[in-house]
Amino acid sequence: MIIRKAVPADAEQLAELMKHVEESNYMLFEPGERKTTSEQLQKRLVAMDQKSIVIVAEEEMELKGYLFAINEEINRKQHSVYVAVGIRQGVRGKGIGTKLFMALEKWATEKKLHRIELTVLEHNEAAIALYIKMGFEVEGIKRDSLLIDGKYVNELYMSKLM
Repeated sequence: MIIRKAVPADAEQLAELMKHVEESNYMLFEPGERKTTSEQLQKRLVAMDQKSIVIVAEEEMELKGYLFAINEEINRKQHSVYVAVGIRQGVRGKGIGTKLFMALEKWATEKKLHRIELTVLEHNEAAIALYIKMGFEVEGIKRDSLLIDGKYVNELYMSKLM
């Protein structure tokens, strides 16, 4: 398994992987809702600033997971990034998420970041377990944040201070 920074040439596979992960129904976008093209993603990867990164997990020339760490262009938030992570179905629970977060932590330390934050669906127990294992703490609950399959679902706010 290779954990590395995504490059523009990854855009097509990355766009496909993001859509695949959203089929799990554990993500913000509903299955099939995301309209991001590989061209748009390629442009985003080219334009990414030094305080943001996309990390991918690759095995046998196939992307198995991704982690976006995005910094907002607000002076008062330059010390933090917001994370979105996804792992291909069938390889979840095999340490890929752990490796992606370890790479994120190394990068965040190099960039002298202080805060890593994310949100997660309250019923996504596997993801929550990973985040807690990686040192994240629950900060709060965003009640009835999303409507999934006709039911309101809470999101947890989680963060890790470096």
